[in-house]
Amino acid sequence: MSLTDLEIVPLGGLGEFGMNMMVLACGDTAIVVDAGVMFPEPDLPGVDLIIPDLTHLQKYAGRVKALVLTHGHEDHIGGVPYVLPHVDGPVYGTPLTLALLEPKLDAEARGRLVPMKPREAVTVGPFEIEFVRVTHSMPDCVALAIYTPLGTIVHTGDFKIDQTPLDGEHVDFHRLAELGGLGVLALFGDSTNIDRAGVTGSELEVTDAFEEIFTATGGKIVVALFASSLHRMQVLVNLAEQYERKVAFVGRGVIENAQIALRLGHLRVPPGLQIRESEVGSYPAQDVLCLCTGSQGEPMAALPRIAIDDHKHVELGRGDVVVFSAREIPGNEKAIGRVMNHIARRGATVVDGASKRVHVSGHGSAEELKLMLSLVRPRYFVPIHGEYRHLARHAQIAARVCPSATVLLAENGDILRFDADGGRLDGKAPAGRVLIDGTRTGEVGDEVLRDRRHLAGDGLVVPVLAIGRQSGALEEAPDLITRGFVVDARTEALLKDVPGLLAEVVNGTSVEERTDPGLMKEKVRVELQRFFRKRSGRRPLVLPVIMEI
Repeated sequence: MSLTDLEIVPLGGLGEFGMNMMVLACGDTAIVVDAGVMFPEPDLPGVDLIIPDLTHLQKYAGRVKALVLTHGHEDHIGGVPYVLPHVDGPVYGTPLTLALLEPKLDAEARGRLVPMKPREAVTVGPFEIEFVRVTHSMPDCVALAIYTPLGTIVHTGDFKIDQTPLDGEHVDFHRLAELGGLGVLALFGDSTNIDRAGVTGSELEVTDAFEEIFTATGGKIVVALFASSLHRMQVLVNLAEQYERKVAFVGRGVIENAQIALRLGHLRVPPGLQIRESEVGSYPAQDVLCLCTGSQGEPMAALPRIAIDDHKHVELGRGDVVVFSAREIPGNEKAIGRVMNHIARRGATVVDGASKRVHVSGHGSAEELKLMLSLVRPRYFVPIHGEYRHLARHAQIAARVCPSATVLLAENGDILRFDADGGRLDGKAPAGRVLIDGTRTGEVGDEVLRDRRHLAGDGLVVPVLAIGRQSGALEEAPDLITRGFVVDARTEALLKDVPGLLAEVVNGTSVEERTDPGLMKEKVRVELQRFFRKRSGRRPLVLPVIMEI
């Protein structure tokens, strides 16, 4: 490899949604673009985050001189704390992106954050990196123009072409067209919505549906959304002002992100409009709008707790409307459905994207992706960000839009090499997934390693409960199975108290909660772990088994 050869290796985001990460190396310098995570599905117990395999970064030990971020979504910044030890240099991003990243980092790492604005550029070794404004579902998002000795690389990041952006910051078409006119070696383009015809709606397109809801609702309006959906928050705040409702941010993620956005001027709330979640009960229901977390049915988020009357400050009743203003992430359907059922039992009305246009995607559809190709006119095109079928479809369309371009259809770990002979796929780097225990005890090779360590220390306790499917009553006394849990005179007495505790847990919950196996498992697990910790100082792995009779 000569000093001017360019090596690009995607380590995540090609063949999946999430874990977006790419390494670019030239001479004795490497840079990393984005460092995202993916969230586990239920079949990975004990795993909190999934990040790309970082083995390949060891090849560039001491040479990775910068981490560059396109925007502040978790699938682009969530893995930064794990990648930073491999980076000997600063982290570049827009002010909002870095503000959302800060809480994840320690004081030393925060000192490495360098804010950049669109049209600004920074030089890192042989690379010059320019930030180019794009629109997405949150503010302060950019594409990257990376100038190298062999030519310009354009990385779109996540984008759509919103002609009526809430903050007035449009896609920088002029700069993208200038780059195309000057000549672009390769375009790495977002493929998320390539299978959707036409164009993606503007963030303002949810306004009509929400106006109908505000006009027709005589009770509280509760909107569940992604904590990063700052544009959606602004639309709803504007409507709350128009319809004279107070706004409460409910749930840690929404509260923290709203505070950051307010501080940076990306969210504007008129004086007197916002109330604390603890004040919601002090106002008539028809005067309140709650913006909350939990659109994916996450058990400990705000909406799922509100839905079972388990929230300190917010309750649902007849006349209230709950809106799911977010896409349904595959794998979360059952959890979301359970929350909707709990809401309906409270007499509240459920609204989602199937009944009203209360959500629009943050990713461009086919026509917008074609326009990006037409503007940039690259010599090589590499589809990124999507499952393999999306990448393949994007490759087909690119071949029609830019017939002179060479399409390189890559997957995670493929080495893309550009040199005097052109660009090509040239070998394979280590790539895969690393499962992370969110307590920061470190990486786990797979889900069983974490459990093995837990088992080795304190053993396993399996509480078995038989609960009536319809009645929610205990059909027989709870049973307890232990493995690797030291039984002596003290713990034997302790174990005799467990069936009574389990009966209290079940009898202390509503019939509705008892007939929800997922919810009961979590309650039993939490209560038993607390019981063993207080009474014995031990932390056995608790795996509840709920049998519906």
